[in-house]
Parts: sequence; structure tokens; C-alpha cells
Amino acid sequence: MTTGAASRLVAVLAVDGVVPFDLAVPVEVFGRARLADGSAAYRVVVCAARPGADVDAGTFTLRARHGLDVLAAADTVVVPGTGDVGAPVDPAVLDALRAAAAGADGRGGARVASICSGAFILAAAGLLDGQRATTHWLGAAQLAARYPTVDVDPDVLFVDNGGRVLTSAGAAAGLDLCLHLVRADFGSAVAADAARLSVMPLERAGGQAQFITHQPPAPDGVSLEPLLRWLTGHLDEELTLVEMAREAALSTRTLSRRFREQTGTTPAQWLAVARLRRAQQLLESTDHPVEWVAARVGFRSPAAFRDRFRRLVGTSPQAYRRAFRSPEAARAA
Repeated sequence: MTTGAASRLVAVLAVDGVVPFDLAVPVEVFGRARLADGSAAYRVVVCAARPGADVDAGTFTLRARHGLDVLAAADTVVVPGTGDVGAPVDPAVLDALRAAAAGADGRGGARVASICSGAFILAAAGLLDGQRATTHWLGAAQLAARYPTVDVDPDVLFVDNGGRVLTSAGAAAGLDLCLHLVRADFGSAVAADAARLSVMPLERAGGQAQFITHQPPAPDGVSLEPLLRWLTGHLDEELTLVEMAREAALSTRTLSRRFREQTGTTPAQWLAVARLRRAQQLLESTDHPVEWVAARVGFRSPAAFRDRFRRLVGTSPQAYRRAFRSPEAARAA
């Protein structure tokens, strides 16, 4: 992997039948990511089997400037989905993906990620053998049947296999995956800024369900936005459903229904995620002890905070701080 922040190269691989939305997501998310000084966090290129080759994208044809050789230099390779998962993949593409993931000449292999049905291409290259993976729920059974050594999980937004091979479901889940990668590279502040520029909430974790059936908006048009802002400003308090309903001037039953309609989750679950997101920001940007962070996000027991953090984030607060602490905070310590 390259070490210079702005020199991180993302190669987006376009093959015939590429889904335009899947192709645009990594181009836009990584292309918009900016560091604190305003410089670009990534250099993004689109490549194809041959430089200058025309790639069929369904409603239009695109011409990629780069060929497969760029994969060898990439820090991250993203494989968008295709409209026909049964179409054969150029063996040269599969060889280039294997080589990029393996690395060469002492250089660590590239991080490889797929969006939607791009998982079929990674599986064809053997990069998902023995690993957990996901794809669009409509294609999950077919992926599992075609590649029985892959542990296909059809119910999640994305799967991160230790930061080296990642897969996502379809549509907006590709945004979730790309923002997850930005967070892993540069922390939550840079990822949150990229999310705002993409008009995308930085809230959904990989284990969230792929789709939620939302009811139509309330006829009276009541929005939870004022309440969500209030909650964000009171994360250090022990908030009950009754207190939240009182602040929203709603009954507890109506509040619960509105939360499900407008956020796809319950008040308690939304609050838990908001607290953990705030904790992540504090761990990245301050040098305060974990006990201080726990208190600032509503936990009276540091042990309970550590347990909840580990269960929702997948690691301990101290390990998260070591991995994601911002350079500015580290220099100030």
C-alpha cells in the first residue's frame, strides 16, 4: 500500500455490461473525499480490459483511459456490478484481479471491493473462496449455488473480511461500503464530509438489513428532524422513550411508529447508533480517557460502554482509537 495520503489510488474496473450507478458510486465518493487541508484524499481512475477500449454500459458506451496494468499500482480496486451475471468474464481481467490482490515485489496486495453483482466477478477470480460475502439479495442464491465455497449472507449491506476483501449489496449499499472505506482510511470526519457531499447519511453499519419496508410518510407531514437534532445534543443524558415522546409532543406509540417510518429503526436503536458514532468521533479527535468518552455519550458505566462498543463496532474503544485516531489529535497529544 502507498503511504502518502493523497496518493492513494482507487481503480474502478469497468467490464462490458457494467451498471452505470455502481460505476459512478466509487468514482463520486472517493473523488469527492477531501482531507482537512482541502487536498484530495484519493486519485480515482476507471480502467478496462484494454486502455482506450469501449465498454458497453447499457444505455451508453464509455471509453476507459486505463488498462488492467493500473490495477497493479492501485491501493484499492473496486469492481462494480454488471447487468448479466452469467456473462463470461475476460480471463485477463480475472488474472489481473488475482495479481492485484496478491501483490508483488514486496508490495502488499490491493484492497479489493465489489458493489452489487460485482461479487460474481470476485468469486470467479477465486477471491471469495472460504470467505463471507454479500451481493444484491436477488442474486444471493445464484451466487451461493455457483460458488459453494463462498459463505453468502443475503441480509446485510456489506461485508468486510478484515479490510482486504469487501463486498456490498446493491444500489445505495455501495455508498455505504465506499464511505466505510473512507472512514477506515482517514477517519469519521473525512467520511462524514464525503457523505454530506454525496447527500448520504453516514449512519448505516454493514450488518444492517439490505432493505426495510417503509410505510408512506405521515399524512400530517410531521418530521422527526427537530427531535433528532435535540437527541444529538443530549447524548450524554439517560433518555427514555417517554422523555423523547414528550420532547416530540407525541405519544410513545406514535413516536415509535414515526421512527420506524422515517428512520427504519426504533428510537432506542437510533440513539444507540448516534451515541456510538459520537464516541468514535471523540476517540479519533481527542486524547481523553475512555471513561470520559463513555460519560459524554450517556454511559454511566465504562464497562457497559466498552461492551456495547465492541458489540456494535467490532473492536474495543482503545483499539479503535489506535487504528483511527486523526493525525491532528495524535500530534496534539
